[in-house]
Amino acid sequence: MKKLFTLASLLVLASLVLSACGGGAAKADNVLDDIKNRGYILISTDPNYAPQSFLDTTAKRPADTKCPSDALTTAEMQGFDVDVAKAIGTALGVETCFATPGWDLLTAGNWADKWDMSVGSMTITTTRQTVLDFSVPYYYTPAVVAVAADSTYDTLESLAGQALCAGVSTTYESWLNNDMVALGLPESSIYAKVPEGVTVVPLDSDQECAQSIAAGRTDFVGYVTSGTVVDANLAAGLPVRKLEGVVYSEDLAAAFDKASTLDTTSLRAEVDKIFTAMHADGTLSALSIKWLDGQDLTQAPK
Repeated sequence: MKKLFTLASLLVLASLVLSACGGGAAKADNVLDDIKNRGYILISTDPNYAPQSFLDTTAKRPADTKCPSDALTTAEMQGFDVDVAKAIGTALGVETCFATPGWDLLTAGNWADKWDMSVGSMTITTTRQTVLDFSVPYYYTPAVVAVAADSTYDTLESLAGQALCAGVSTTYESWLNNDMVALGLPESSIYAKVPEGVTVVPLDSDQECAQSIAAGRTDFVGYVTSGTVVDANLAAGLPVRKLEGVVYSEDLAAAFDKASTLDTTSLRAEVDKIFTAMHADGTLSALSIKWLDGQDLTQAPK
């Protein structure tokens, strides 16, 4: 019995030594190491937000992908945000995969570790910073108002008393609600006041506002969104018209969940380095010109 006990003890001791020397897979204590261990990064973005991100309905899912079955691959997505996300994966030496949760879930934080980060043209606001951490901005966009092409509205003031659409939980909805606290932007970035007596019609995304106008919906006369989205709507032939003037400007960045089980500090630092390098070598400018109607929106407003 004593010999058997001694042998068993030695086996246990040997297994502990092997684990300490790397004989067993060590569990990562931060998101960056976890990403590198599994070989892919899961980034959330919007599949209905052209030209920033949208589905490629003609593409086929690669057979050798490491992406989870409920995630999309880079072959299945296109757009400015998609290419920025792909560049992050390339720089980290892993495959990029995409999750597509609702915008309100993204901005609420507490993602339950379902994805690693967001690259979805999210504006940095003080409210969002209570639950999310942000990278350095990777581009900047103007927020504008668009109306149905056959409408008679020609100025922001002419929309007084009308209903306007915006994506739920977006800065556009906050601006329309005249909630400057939720908007969370410095006064110097806000250029226009909300028309008097506006009614807000929120939809799942501001892209759906334009699509609803095109489908004949009449319970709102216009919508607030990024100038890049309206440009894409016009290029797609949707019956809308952009009003003159910018209502506010946005600093857009990657987002990380403060409630992540694993620490995100090292991942955020790496993404900051990647974006800084992409700004410096012109990669972001080239992607902006490619996708955003020939405009370079990667330079901070002055």
